[in-house]
Amino acid sequence: MTVLQKVKTFWANNPILGKLARNFSYLFSSNMISAALSMLQGIFSARMLGVSGFGTLGVITIFVTVINKITSFRMGELVIKYVGEFHENRDTRRASAVFKAAAMTELVASILAFGLVWLLAPIGARYFAHDVNLAGWFVVYGGIILANLIAESSTALLQFFDRFRLMAELNVMQSVVTLALIMLAWWQNAGLLGVLLAYLAGKTISAIGLSITALLEASRRWGRDWWKAPLRSLQPHTRELVRFAISTNLSGSLSLISRDSGILWVSYFSNPTQAGYYKLAMALANYIQLPLAPMPQATYPELSRAVARKKWNDFRYLIRNGTLLAGAYSGVVAVGLILFGQPLITLVYTAAYLPTYAGLVIMLVGIVYSNSLYWSRSALLSLGLADYATRVNFLVTLISVIGLVTLLPKFGFIGSAIVLTVGNLLGNSLVVLKARHELHHQEKLFPLSVQEPA
Repeated sequence: MTVLQKVKTFWANNPILGKLARNFSYLFSSNMISAALSMLQGIFSARMLGVSGFGTLGVITIFVTVINKITSFRMGELVIKYVGEFHENRDTRRASAVFKAAAMTELVASILAFGLVWLLAPIGARYFAHDVNLAGWFVVYGGIILANLIAESSTALLQFFDRFRLMAELNVMQSVVTLALIMLAWWQNAGLLGVLLAYLAGKTISAIGLSITALLEASRRWGRDWWKAPLRSLQPHTRELVRFAISTNLSGSLSLISRDSGILWVSYFSNPTQAGYYKLAMALANYIQLPLAPMPQATYPELSRAVARKKWNDFRYLIRNGTLLAGAYSGVVAVGLILFGQPLITLVYTAAYLPTYAGLVIMLVGIVYSNSLYWSRSALLSLGLADYATRVNFLVTLISVIGLVTLLPKFGFIGSAIVLTVGNLLGNSLVVLKARHELHHQEKLFPLSVQEPA
């Protein structure tokens, strides 16, 4: 048998892996293109704004993102879990009702989030950007929330129905538009406002495109009257749905406090210059994460299907091969950044950004570890353990806040890099151990499913 024949046989005998690889390839390709375009966006922005202005840009975008996510109930995770569960059992009425309820909840939460941005903009400008005159710019960028009214639920529905190619195309379109507008802002010397408007325009195109496509997909799958599905059909599952939504919201909100809002902590305890170093360090570290970012999106629906069908071999197969692939890639890129990080920063971003390197090296330790275990949270959610993820996040958040308050005033953004790494190591370890224990438990409850082929 030739090598080509062996490869064909391998993919033919592993349809679930082939499906995952196909979906991943769409998002991987788009993310690689977007990563290159994002790097160019960052270069133009960093050179045009300087370290302090670059830090202020990060403060505004993260401030709006944090408020938006705090009010969100992570409807995407709920859609994948329960639309998937009902759809797999051919209960299309309840599947469409779940999507309808999720979209309505997200819409109300988004309007609330924009109102909070408007209300809290002066506080953000004074205490994080250290410039009260920037309050209006917080509100301007907050417009992205209104474009994302039901984008999270829509993205999840498209993921479940394997519309990854279309999602990839929208992702690339967003990046192209954003880069073109940032280059125009650089050419016209439009400054911080020009960059903010460029980000706003790109993300708006993507969000609206996702929402429209998801609504059309729902009509194609469930009929044109899917939106009339009565919410009362979900009454027997109301408690379970609400508990899941609250748990995922609390878990995500806790992550926002410690990990995702790192740049706000840095700017609050020091200044926008330190925030600029931190923003660039995160951007460089994200070059490891960007190509792998589609992995949870592609894997979570398949893990949920495996749990719904009690196919534990499929479940193990996905996480084992995913770990090997993500770990190998992350390790290679991390070594490259450690060896060539300093000349890269000097050449591309100017020597003014060189202090970024030390924080980057510290971050890479935790990021390589968490990347290798990218599936950990998805595994917990698919196994119905959203509550445990929340408890782990609470512990990590508590330790992180103590670390940030203690280290940031003395070490600046380096302290935040240390806290980020410790949180990644601790949180992922606890989640993986719990997922492994629950998987053993499920295999004992349904021993026959263990014999099913992957």
